[in-house]
Amino acid sequence: MERRRIVGHQSIFILLLLLLLPSSLHAARIGDLTDTDILEQALRFFSFRDEALRTALLGCILLGLNCGLLGSFVVVRRMSLVGDTLSHAVLPGIALGFLWNMSKDPVVILIGATAAGALAMLTVNAITRTTRLKDDAAMGLVLSSFYAIGICLVTMIQRLPTGQKSGIDKFLFGQAAALTPSEVWVMAGTSLVSLTFLALCYRGLLVLSFHREFGESLGLRMAWMHHALMLLTAFAVVTAMQAVGVVLVSAMLIIPASTAYLLTDRMHRLVIIAAVIGMLSAVLGAFFSFLGNNFPTGPFMVLAGAALFSIAFLFSPRHGWLTRMWRHYSRRRRTERENTLKAMYHVLEDRDFHGEGVSLVDLAQRRRETIEEVTHRAAALKNAHLATLTDDGTILHFTPQGLQKAKAIVRNHRLWELYLTNVMLYESDHVHEDAEKIEHVIGEDQVRQLERRLDFPETDPHGKEIPKISSVSHRS
Repeated sequence: MERRRIVGHQSIFILLLLLLLPSSLHAARIGDLTDTDILEQALRFFSFRDEALRTALLGCILLGLNCGLLGSFVVVRRMSLVGDTLSHAVLPGIALGFLWNMSKDPVVILIGATAAGALAMLTVNAITRTTRLKDDAAMGLVLSSFYAIGICLVTMIQRLPTGQKSGIDKFLFGQAAALTPSEVWVMAGTSLVSLTFLALCYRGLLVLSFHREFGESLGLRMAWMHHALMLLTAFAVVTAMQAVGVVLVSAMLIIPASTAYLLTDRMHRLVIIAAVIGMLSAVLGAFFSFLGNNFPTGPFMVLAGAALFSIAFLFSPRHGWLTRMWRHYSRRRRTERENTLKAMYHVLEDRDFHGEGVSLVDLAQRRRETIEEVTHRAAALKNAHLATLTDDGTILHFTPQGLQKAKAIVRNHRLWELYLTNVMLYESDHVHEDAEKIEHVIGEDQVRQLERRLDFPETDPHGKEIPKISSVSHRS
């Protein structure tokens, strides 16, 4: 739960960062190449007749695939800051790669950026090994230092006679519309390498992610595995920067994986879902960017991923915020109904089950509540088909289902009290509060185990009869 909370906070921080980005950033858009009519633009997008669109869309999909695959392991290893560090640290390598032959040769730039990223990670490793600084401080130090060097080099390039036409500034803010076929081939190559690496080393990556010390004790090359993963992450960052830019590229590593983290507890499913979400974010970003003249592609891809994360954050079947709130509300309502049923049973038990009805007055006295509160609880039982009310609204009767549930909850309570006194050696006057809580959550299998361990008792520590198993049913 703590890890999910950290991941959620990191993703929300990135979303807030996106909202705070100044609107003057010159992120490029695919829509620059087309008209402004929305319907015509949408039809044109799905016809795929524009070669520039096909190239940009394919590049964005490969970007989303690669970032989703590798981001899964970055997120589960709590190394989300690594993506941000790499994205900023590779900028000097990009600038030096451009200066090598004064052109945007994708292979040379990839080599330069990868070398800079590797040097940055080695520097982080050296700082953490030789000083008292932790990973976050070392990454922040390296991130800012390398980025400052990169900005100086980019500024120097732009002051050259052909600097304004170099296009090197596009690495800062991204330009998906200007992706060339050669750059897409580089993206395809890095994605294929990542897929192959994950397929061949998946089990080793699992050990690295969750039990690194155990893997090292078995002699597995965890350090080699870690550096290989970081190298591929650097590849992914470098190839993605052309589309989304230095500032936003880490979001494509973190957001799809964080979204998948909220949707599943299985690592292999997380990797697949993250890759799908990464590609879906890329397609949605390219589509909405294509609809208008001034819609930037890279930020729209990140915003699409953030929207998918928001949906998962709210509605994820197991970890969604609204889902958990609904489960909590439903559990509280069920507990209230069960407590009312138990109180009705106690009223009947006190008079040796003479008569079938329980008056609201008796129920109010038993629960120490007002008539209005008990009337509300009686209506809840009636709506749940657990009890019926007489026409004058003063007497409650169990339905067959309600009586079985009442006996089940009383049985749970009294067996747990007996377990605490006989096995855990609690005093009999100190077990009621614990039993009040456990009676609503204990499962039928655990109740059967308790009963067998206590040798099928007939009375609780206070001499009250424990309802027989034949008189109760499974609780819904």
